[in-house]
Amino acid sequence: MAIGCRVPVAGVLLAVWLLFGPGARAQDNAAAIDTAIHAILDGDDEPAAAALQALRALDDKSAVAPLIQMLFWTDAPGPVVDVLTALTGAAPGDTYFAWMAWQQAHENAPYAGYSALITELYTGLDRSYGRFLRPDIPHRIRLEEIAWGGVKPAAMPPLDTPTFVAAGEAAYLNADDAVFGVSINGDSRAYPLRIMNWHEMANDVVGGVPVTLAYCVLCGAGILYDGRVEGAPATVTFATSGLLYRSNKLMYDRISESLWEQFTGRPVIGQLAHAPVQLRRLPMVQESWARWRQAHPDTRVLSVETGYSRNYAPDRVYSAAPEPAFPVAWRDRSLAAKAVVFGMQAPGGAKAWPVALFAATPVVQDRVGLQEVVLIGEASTLSVRAYDATGHRFSRAEGERLVAEDGVWRITEAALVGPEGRSLPRLAGHLAYWFAWAGFYLEER
Repeated sequence: MAIGCRVPVAGVLLAVWLLFGPGARAQDNAAAIDTAIHAILDGDDEPAAAALQALRALDDKSAVAPLIQMLFWTDAPGPVVDVLTALTGAAPGDTYFAWMAWQQAHENAPYAGYSALITELYTGLDRSYGRFLRPDIPHRIRLEEIAWGGVKPAAMPPLDTPTFVAAGEAAYLNADDAVFGVSINGDSRAYPLRIMNWHEMANDVVGGVPVTLAYCVLCGAGILYDGRVEGAPATVTFATSGLLYRSNKLMYDRISESLWEQFTGRPVIGQLAHAPVQLRRLPMVQESWARWRQAHPDTRVLSVETGYSRNYAPDRVYSAAPEPAFPVAWRDRSLAAKAVVFGMQAPGGAKAWPVALFAATPVVQDRVGLQEVVLIGEASTLSVRAYDATGHRFSRAEGERLVAEDGVWRITEAALVGPEGRSLPRLAGHLAYWFAWAGFYLEER
């Protein structure tokens, strides 16, 4: 695929001379690799073939990452795959997806000009990517693992201070439609997935607390973050960049325009990449509209009048597909790739439970790192809530009550309320597809 950076045959020959000439030195490799990669991008057969021959002869693994990128941008992947196999000895497949997944588990530091290359590629796709990427951009994740998610930034507009209607006015919703349910300080709101599928971000204020609901459709993960970030000059709001890391969306904040992982709430590329900052998760549940409305009759729900022209009909096409749609690797195949799990992070560790487990065992008591937890789940609606269980043993749920050795506790959105007014707070956790959880928390990073 040509992107307007034509490289003459003479340029490729110069690269070959740099590689094999009598004065060739290791520091010449980066310039030669860059020249060769641009010849491949140009798409003309003769200079592209010469460039690939030069890269094969150079035998420098810093060319691996840009060559994998070429599988996405070029219309002739076969010769590129041949050179990749020669350089690495690997043969994961003949597609961009296969090699990107292979790269996640095999680190070959790219040549010195790689950040400039991807800046050129993505700004050629959409000029707005220049807000997030530039040569020598600070980063704490491997830039070679970044992939394009198929949409440009403006295509997924966030919902900022969205409009809500009373539950009785939400005639567009079906009883079994999934919603993200949020309740803070007595303020209950429902964010239907059929709307969030088109926006993936909602910046809102619930119960006086500024929040961002960050939804990654590809990972099946909706996470509620506190918009109050220590050291930030104002409430932090987010939008979608259209870029992915391990099939997880990279969102950006509107103050520094740094890129953040949706899954971890960490800034990873840009001005804040190395800042000691992490967003604080808040409790949220995915629930059927009927069950959420029954438990919260005063709830408000997103209006379909969002200010954008979208088809907000239910869409389960991606969730029904058995495999992820974008490159990601994960070694633990004990669950199906898109099995839904409920995951938590706590001091000392992270853990996930298959939601299917709750069909037979609605109450699960366990430990995450140093934290004792009790989970209450409903497999049919993919609904799981987690609470602090420190010092208590719970056995079963009876409607809205939880039976423990020391009495009966009432289940609320904010906490478990027990005998003599004792309280155990709700803890944050979220759903995700197994491949996403395993790729982030069970793989070396």
